[in-house]
Order: sequence, then structure tokens, then C-alpha cells
Amino acid sequence: MKKWCVDDVMTTAVVSVPETAPYRAVVDLLVANRFSAVPVADVFHRVSGVVSEADLLRKIEYAGDEEPRMFDGRRRRADRAKAGGRTAAEIMSTPPVVVPSGTPLAAAARMMDDEGVKRLPVVDDLGRLIGIVSRGDLLKVHLRPDDEIAADVREVLDSLLPERAGSVRAQVDDGVVTLTGRVERRTTTVVADRLIRQIGGVAEVRDKLGYDVDDSAVLGDGMPFGVA
Repeated sequence: MKKWCVDDVMTTAVVSVPETAPYRAVVDLLVANRFSAVPVADVFHRVSGVVSEADLLRKIEYAGDEEPRMFDGRRRRADRAKAGGRTAAEIMSTPPVVVPSGTPLAAAARMMDDEGVKRLPVVDDLGRLIGIVSRGDLLKVHLRPDDEIAADVREVLDSLLPERAGSVRAQVDDGVVTLTGRVERRTTTVVADRLIRQIGGVAEVRDKLGYDVDDSAVLGDGMPFGVA
């Protein structure tokens, strides 16, 4: 079963700006492409920061108010300093929120949510920019055809139930997987549910499996021993 990661859905034709890019050039780039942010790369193509619309708007926010105030906090002083920046390096937010190549889609989604960002630059082992993944990109996995999803479900069932795989049927409709049939142990149904939910494009799992032995009282509702 294929493990979907950011490399499978990211945009590789990445638009970035050098650290020396003038403020106006960054504004023009964001407006022309309707971007909300753009990564900043150094001479080695490593991501050194990100310039967002919020970073650019500080120049407007602090226009005519260049002198720090007595009770300004550290963050406000930093924002005021950025307002006077003339290049991408002087106005960017750093350290940048990036995601390494090979990161699973679920982990990337959690990072976006935790950091409150709409897109993540994707970097290689050396920190070089190789792509960018957006919230919309993460949803692409749910555009997979049902027959592709069904093939992955079958692979999971064949691996989990090598001797009784034929006793379980799986139907996929618009990403919803319905399992019917019968297995030996109840905990097997729990494992099947968890593994199938990890398949790219699965929106829901409807477990209608019967079982011969309820071993959940002995092993709990977690995975049976020996199942990774």
C-alpha cells in the first residue's frame, strides 16, 4: 500500500524570492499571483524565511510612526523594525515553517493547523526548496478513483488475513469503504479499520464485519499482539 506524502501532491514549480528582493518587487509578486505568502531563498536555494501579506502590511501599519514607544513590547518593536525593511531578508518571518520531503500528509496537515499557515515550503535534506504544499494540495488525495482505493484496501486485507481474506468484502463509494463478511477475532476488525483509514483517499470506514471470538476483553480494544 502506497504511503502518501507531501511529495505526491506538492507543487514543484515554486515561486520564491531572493533575500535581496526589494519590498516593492515582493508586493508586485504577491498581488500578480494572488499569493498570501512567498518563501525567501538564499544563494544556495535554502529557505531562510517567508514573507507574508502580514509582513508587508507592517510598512503601512507603522507609516509615519518610526520612533519606538516607551511601553512597546518586544514583538511590537520587532514589527516596527520590519516596517522599515527594504528587502525580503529585512521583512521576512524567520525561522520559516517548512516541512521535510517525505512527510506524511496527516503530519503536514497537523503542522499547518498548529502553525496557522495555509501553505508549507517543502525542503530536501539540505534545507533546499523543492516544492510547496497548500491546504488544497492536501485534499488532492481525496480525488483518487474508488477503484484505486479499493485496490489498496484489498492489499491491506490480503496482508492482514492471508488465510481468510476471501471471507471479507470491501466496497468503495466516493471514498467510503464498507466492510462486510466475517473474521475470526474482534480485534482483527479494529486493526483493519485503523489500517484502512490510513489509505490515501479514504473518507470513512463502515465496519459491518462479524467475528467468531470476542477477544477484546483479553487484549483490549487496541491492536492484537504482533500487529504493527
